[in-house]
Amino acid sequence: MDYKSEMKALRDRLNEAGYRYYVLDDPAMDDYEYDRLLRRLEELEAEHPEEITPDSPTQRVGGAALESFAQVEHPVPLESLQDVFSPEEVEEFAQRMDEVLETAAYSVEPKVDGLSVALEYRDGVFVQGATRGDGRVGEDVTENLRTIKSIPMTLPDKLPRLIVRGEVFMPKNVFHKLNRRREENGEAPFANPRNAAAGSLRQLDPKVCAKRLLDIRVFNLQLAEGRTFASHSETLDYIASQGFQTIPHKVLDKVSEVNAEIVRLGESREELPFDMDGAVVKLNSLPDRAVAGSTAKCPRWAVAYKYPPERKPSRVLDIVVQVGRTGVLTPKVVVEPVRLAGTTVTNATLHNQDFIEEKDIRIGDTVVLQKAGEIIPEVVEVLRDLRPEGTEPYRLPEVCPVCGAAVVRDEDGAFNRCTGAECPAQLHRNLTHFASRDAMDIDGMGPAVMRQLIDKGLVRTPADLYFLTAGQLADLERMGKKSAQNAVDAIAASKTRGLERLLFALGIRQVGQKAGKILAARFGSFDALAQAGEEELTAIDDVGGVTAAYIREWIASPQSQHLIGRLKEAGVSMEAAQQSAGEQFRGMTFVLTGALEKFTRDEAAALIEARGGKASGSVSKKTTYVVAGENAGSKLRKAEELGIPVLTEEEFAAMLAE
Repeated sequence: MDYKSEMKALRDRLNEAGYRYYVLDDPAMDDYEYDRLLRRLEELEAEHPEEITPDSPTQRVGGAALESFAQVEHPVPLESLQDVFSPEEVEEFAQRMDEVLETAAYSVEPKVDGLSVALEYRDGVFVQGATRGDGRVGEDVTENLRTIKSIPMTLPDKLPRLIVRGEVFMPKNVFHKLNRRREENGEAPFANPRNAAAGSLRQLDPKVCAKRLLDIRVFNLQLAEGRTFASHSETLDYIASQGFQTIPHKVLDKVSEVNAEIVRLGESREELPFDMDGAVVKLNSLPDRAVAGSTAKCPRWAVAYKYPPERKPSRVLDIVVQVGRTGVLTPKVVVEPVRLAGTTVTNATLHNQDFIEEKDIRIGDTVVLQKAGEIIPEVVEVLRDLRPEGTEPYRLPEVCPVCGAAVVRDEDGAFNRCTGAECPAQLHRNLTHFASRDAMDIDGMGPAVMRQLIDKGLVRTPADLYFLTAGQLADLERMGKKSAQNAVDAIAASKTRGLERLLFALGIRQVGQKAGKILAARFGSFDALAQAGEEELTAIDDVGGVTAAYIREWIASPQSQHLIGRLKEAGVSMEAAQQSAGEQFRGMTFVLTGALEKFTRDEAAALIEARGGKASGSVSKKTTYVVAGENAGSKLRKAEELGIPVLTEEEFAAMLAE
């Protein structure tokens, strides 16, 4: 088989497997086989890039980051719906339809709580996707939509032009995992799946969107050149035949049946993979819709029924504190079990100290609970009249409940955080960060290996990595003797990475790669840095008072001193590496924009800084040069407006070679 035939066969097999998995929920291939075939296709596409097609599954991982979204004018407006809030209002809607129509049939379907988009196909190929925007003009999010596995890149029918409308959402199980990860990393959790989906779809970097595992349900045919249809249900059948996941719906004749279906949908919402913020009732007949017409804002032939939020009281039994992977203390209220929106609720997040104080939540109180977005239990209010005597205001602990280290409040006041460098709750994150490429760069020691080391009790601090033996590592799953020896060699090699990488690896608040380089260049050794006071630290460019205080607090901590002592015992270099390439760019500020081919942005920035220059993220009058790659956007335009010299990538490379 020649390479073209093999590539087509691989694309067809992988696309069929993806359709079975993501649309039909009927997997026909295990993950190992899928990954093996995908890797082979990637190899062939790397050898023959001219043969890459739009429907290749390799194109779903996200391309280069954008600087902004272009505007898209919708050829068929994406209208909004009039809301109704009671069965009586649904009956009034049906009466209005009866006044202009002889008979009426209605499609009733769940209203997905997500982000509405239009998907456009030309000759059966996906060419553009846009957000609803104001209904007439939206944003071009094509590259992000390509990452959604349930959106087909090509269709069986090759209509000249087809536009469908759907709702992008984050599945409930994905939402819960994402929020757990955000809480562990000290980030604010998303309030509901809709916010998460909207934020993900509007990421300028499609690779970030790809990791969010968004999904879509298509609920309307906007335009189909060359085809005609008589009813909405007929269009949904056609859309499904083209490989889309469509919205579930029922066609009913009587308004009593419509209201009964609305009730049924509300009671079964927990069974759906998406969050639901209502039920849509619309005329099924397309000619009838034309007769009913539209107002300036919305169609007359459809309404959206909004369910009232379910709220119930419960008594606060306790307030417990969890410590996340970044040391953030997250309080949770433990309540007497209560049935709410289809599930039994026993606890709810309290976010932070400010939230507790704002609502004055105390142990023993009776609180009103509801589910934010029908998903996350939250405290709505405290019933003060039911407060028992003797309750006291609650405050988060001043020492970490896991390791006993001091707890400090973030500079923005949002979170309380453990300062322990060896806190067990933060160990997995600390180890993974310590070994990461930009830190100590220990090859073969990823998150999965670190989790096994922790579970087996082999490491309690990052310093313990340097005392591991090949025999201990060989006992881990999927390691083996050769891999174990390679890991031990990689750990040993990391001892000479130098102070700048070590400072970043230690995870000191606000000491990133850039600050690590600056501090290493200024002090030369960890011992010299440890002797520096806040005044000396704040005298350094790019080191402010908050960062200086964090450095001093970290160094003064007993856990930090123990960690540094163990690292020294292991032979890890505490001295600055001599990597300067001269003073060629001293006093110069560069801004990188667009897609570079010869370097990654991090590599280009490192080359600039190694020559004494500064890499900035924004263009200003102080900018010396702008280096512009492919698809450079607003930064290039601002440079031209300010008269800043613009270098091509080739000119930049030539400057480096001087």
